[in-house]
Amino acid sequence: MGCAKRTGALDDGTVKVLKAQRGRQAADKPAVGQEWKGTSDHVFTTGWGEPIHPDTVSSLVATTIRRHNDPKTGPKPKEPLPHARLHDLRHVHATTLLLAGVPVHVVAARLGHADPSITLRVYAHVIRAAETSAADVFAKAVNGQ
Repeated sequence: MGCAKRTGALDDGTVKVLKAQRGRQAADKPAVGQEWKGTSDHVFTTGWGEPIHPDTVSSLVATTIRRHNDPKTGPKPKEPLPHARLHDLRHVHATTLLLAGVPVHVVAARLGHADPSITLRVYAHVIRAAETSAADVFAKAVNGQ
């Protein structure tokens, strides 16, 4: 598919979810038999083992949000999820890390930015908000709070 490969650290909970998915995939393989076209490169695949096209994943995000907001059974959520694209999750990830105080160069590496200045430019508004928070932290420390 021509997607760039990148490595990054994952938390234990995410690793557990991915291993469970890999187990489900391993169970699918014998059921499909010789028609299985997969390799071990992808955790999420079609029913016959081929990589899922990125557009499919993007449409699943919209479908998941729609199903959450308008369930077939049970009550609707008190606060519906807003429309989002798969790419928006990347921005949520970066924003969350920056607001939590993760250094820009670390966030840049996770996003695959060749230079942290790209991250600084794209997320300047988030960094300004974090700077305001830092000013408040400093003021409290100086005032002995």
